[in-house]
Amino acid sequence: MSKPTRRDVHVDEAPSAPRAAASDPEPDPGLVPDAETMRRLGHQAVDHVVARWIGLEEDRPWQGAARSRTEPLLHDPPPEEGGDVADLMERAVREVFPLAGRIDHPRFLGFVPSGPGWPAVLADILVSGHNVFQGTWLESAGPSQIELTVLEWFREWIGMPEGAGGVLTSGGSAANLLAVVTAREVAGWPQDPVLYLSDQGHSSLRRAARVAGFRPHQVQVIPTGADRRLDPVELAGRIEADREAGRTPILICANGGATNTGTVDPLEELADVAVAQEVHLHVDAAYGGFAALTPEGRTALAGLGRADSVTLDPHKWFFQTYECGCLMVRDTAELEAAFRISAEYLQDTALREREVNFGDRGVQLTRSFRALKIWLTVQSVGRRRLARAIGLGIELGGRVEDWIRDHPDFELLHPAALGIVCFRYRPRGSGEEELEELNTRIQDRLLERGDAMLSSTRLDGRYSLRFCILNHRTRWRHLEYVLERIAQEGRSLAAGDEVPR
Repeated sequence: MSKPTRRDVHVDEAPSAPRAAASDPEPDPGLVPDAETMRRLGHQAVDHVVARWIGLEEDRPWQGAARSRTEPLLHDPPPEEGGDVADLMERAVREVFPLAGRIDHPRFLGFVPSGPGWPAVLADILVSGHNVFQGTWLESAGPSQIELTVLEWFREWIGMPEGAGGVLTSGGSAANLLAVVTAREVAGWPQDPVLYLSDQGHSSLRRAARVAGFRPHQVQVIPTGADRRLDPVELAGRIEADREAGRTPILICANGGATNTGTVDPLEELADVAVAQEVHLHVDAAYGGFAALTPEGRTALAGLGRADSVTLDPHKWFFQTYECGCLMVRDTAELEAAFRISAEYLQDTALREREVNFGDRGVQLTRSFRALKIWLTVQSVGRRRLARAIGLGIELGGRVEDWIRDHPDFELLHPAALGIVCFRYRPRGSGEEELEELNTRIQDRLLERGDAMLSSTRLDGRYSLRFCILNHRTRWRHLEYVLERIAQEGRSLAAGDEVPR
């Protein structure tokens, strides 16, 4: 009979605690208060959060400050003796948190918002209090099983084959880095590797390529046409030309919902190119991937499950708190081969059967229990209601597009795609130069007055306002209000008038 190892041992009852010696000091009460104090302070913290959530819509979507203001207000020397925790929490709520974007505000429509649900907040409280180390199965069997379960849900939803898996990360940037490094490792570190992406690819892919050792000429950025989609024919031609020149194509990076416009590349055709050219296909679906839960999203993302790797961001369109990203891979053995490093001090963590050391699937050995908030959200809300909330963002994007098309002083610059709409205010007779200045000033006014948080982009060189609609709190009344404010500010600025608040 083999000798049992630590991994075989499980304890049904907690051992009795050792008796405290008379000379043992008690834990510092600042770090470990008595139970009543912990409850009182915990309730106070939750009350602050609940007050914020209840009053969010009446608050401003954004408020910032220059460092010349924040430093005198918040930069203190470390005190030799501590202060009152309750007072310090009050100060943070009063002075620190207001100077930031309310990313989950229903009129925060810039960049890519994050609208978490309450189950995710509750899970973060539990995770912080339990302080789980989830780098190895030995130290986190239960939490690691929850992560495996969540990853299996994701696999089914995006259509990857059985046996696919992945790892939760801090966000899409980290997931894209893992994908690029894995593809490089699978290719065996060729002398002149080449990575391909469109001009709509996320900046984190180019950063990942730089970190992974790609030189600038080894990152091929392919221009897109009016539809802003990666052309499979042009891509195949680039790959063949690079091979003839002695380079080694190793990775195609496609968009599963581009940040600029929400556009999805032709994933089925790109998967065909990847198979024919024997090149890995990675789909950055950090923004749009969870739209696969809806009928419209499944159609737009057809072919997603054929990718070798897929980036997802639950803290975007799956209503989780920061930080929560994900990389899904077709072959987890490739991922682990790229990142597993053995060390003598980790010899106790060797695996026996189907367990997973998630520290072997990325750059983090020390990693938190991110999966609990996803698990708690899905278990408490249900897949169907979550899908409905995602579908609402797509529906509202289409409704914004219709409103813009019907308004004589607005110009649609790109059709709505997965909740993103690009447009500008354009009164008749305006030239390109004055349009950029006009729309910039409109954007600034809405931000300064607290009407909305908008971000901008450029499409074919034209300055574009952009709505990104994914917050489950956002309703048509919020969007219509912002559109009407844009029209009002635009008319005022074009006429040289001031608009009263």
